[in-house]
Amino acid sequence: MRNLKLKIMAPVGALIIVASTSLAFAHGGATGIVKERMDLMASVGKSMKTITEMFQGEKSFDAAALREAAAFIGNHGGEQMTRLFPEGSIQGPSESLPAIWQDWDRFSELADDLTKYASALAEAADNPRGPGMGAGMNQGRQGGMGASPMGRRNPMMGGSSSSGMPMNDPAALAKMPPDAAFARVTQTCSACHTQFRKKQ
Repeated sequence: MRNLKLKIMAPVGALIIVASTSLAFAHGGATGIVKERMDLMASVGKSMKTITEMFQGEKSFDAAALREAAAFIGNHGGEQMTRLFPEGSIQGPSESLPAIWQDWDRFSELADDLTKYASALAEAADNPRGPGMGAGMNQGRQGGMGASPMGRRNPMMGGSSSSGMPMNDPAALAKMPPDAAFARVTQTCSACHTQFRKKQ
């Protein structure tokens, strides 16, 4: 279980670094709806960074701060996110791919998943933390993005935990250690970026 957790959490640090760096450069010259969604993604990225640093042990674990950051992410998924992607809005420095509108159902599904899993994470904030949280993610960094390629289906996605709880059920995740829900949040972000965002 510990090795599986390392594989799940390994890409998180790299995901946040790539997202933060590219957004900082990409914002130059963005206007209108493109700028609005870039600003939103930057804010979501900051919340993800806050949570990641707690799980990596770079910040003290704070359930209230985790809950606040997760709630922010959850409140900006779903329709709040998809409304910022009117068809064909890839002008200027946009990193969006036409694939968004070619597979709108999948894009919408991932946006909805972000809300569901981030909300589950907010609910799980006060639950006992899972074994190996913190140190596990730092050790996993050695594998970088190659340890668990972004967008590749992880054994835990759609599977069950060791207790038999389904890992794709937000209600079940809300009762588990918060790292389980956080893994689903990061997997959702990774899947969306892999399919619908220009490669960095």
